[in-house]
Amino acid sequence: MSETTPAPRVRHRPLIVCATVMAVLMLVCLAGLLVDDRTLLGESVWVKPLKFGFAFGLYAATLAWLLGKLTRARRLGWWMGTVFALTAIVEVAAITVQAARGTVSHFNADQTDPVTLALVPVLTYGVMIILITQLVVAVAVLFQRTGGPALNRAIRAGLALAVYGMIVPLYWMTTEIHPRTVTDANGHAVPLFQGHGIGDPDGHGMPLTHWSVTGGDFRVPHFFALHGIQALLLFTALLAALGARRAWLREEKVRARLVGVAALGYAGLVATVTLQAGRGQSLIHPDAPTLAAAAAVLLVTVAAATWVIRAARPLRDPLEANSV
Repeated sequence: MSETTPAPRVRHRPLIVCATVMAVLMLVCLAGLLVDDRTLLGESVWVKPLKFGFAFGLYAATLAWLLGKLTRARRLGWWMGTVFALTAIVEVAAITVQAARGTVSHFNADQTDPVTLALVPVLTYGVMIILITQLVVAVAVLFQRTGGPALNRAIRAGLALAVYGMIVPLYWMTTEIHPRTVTDANGHAVPLFQGHGIGDPDGHGMPLTHWSVTGGDFRVPHFFALHGIQALLLFTALLAALGARRAWLREEKVRARLVGVAALGYAGLVATVTLQAGRGQSLIHPDAPTLAAAAAVLLVTVAAATWVIRAARPLRDPLEANSV
């Protein structure tokens, strides 16, 4: 099936509802930032649900679009999307409840708080359920064509990156154990069994993202990998739009190759920031090995893109070639 003859569109209402709920939550959290001055671990108590609402809302909308393009295993895809939507809503609801209470959601080991005891299993198993749904969707997409070669490549590479991005939290939850006690927004001592930072468990965060500036932070590769699918889909759409002006980009195989190069470069970026975080190094303070790895990724990506563009030169319009 080509990009000009898309599969019949089917709206996935649970995922659309999920994205809508997350959008409403973001508005609530923005209001909370303005009227509530409580802080938790150096940031407003409403920052975390705001970030999770944005991330899950964006991904739910992307998944709803993707599942609408399936030509096979559509019932399986619908159920996986529904499980994802319900789990995401419950997961973010738990985070929001803890934020409203002024206490920690993830890694909270307080055995004296009945609300925390009830919500921690939700947060723990929710990650695994979401990961499983993404694995099933990725396998379903792997064995069918959801569009033209360029779009197929973007979707498959993006889903692979998203699955990796969801594995990263499970990795740091089981390998980087840093028990300690922090003070919540109510002045109560809260024991934690884990943290986001490597080398500095709590980190001292950047503006908005609050990724650590004093050590490594596995939220960095988690973020980049999780949203790789949106970046690749936008790149694919940009190439298609440019194809209206550039004859050599109208060739499907050329756009597919460029999407493949972009996916390779993006995967290299994710690998670089993963290694950087694992070495206990902040994203904004790279050392020589990190810079060398980033330069190597950039060099390979530029070289591959240059080769694809040069190979596509014979496909240019005469007028376009004369204008160069």
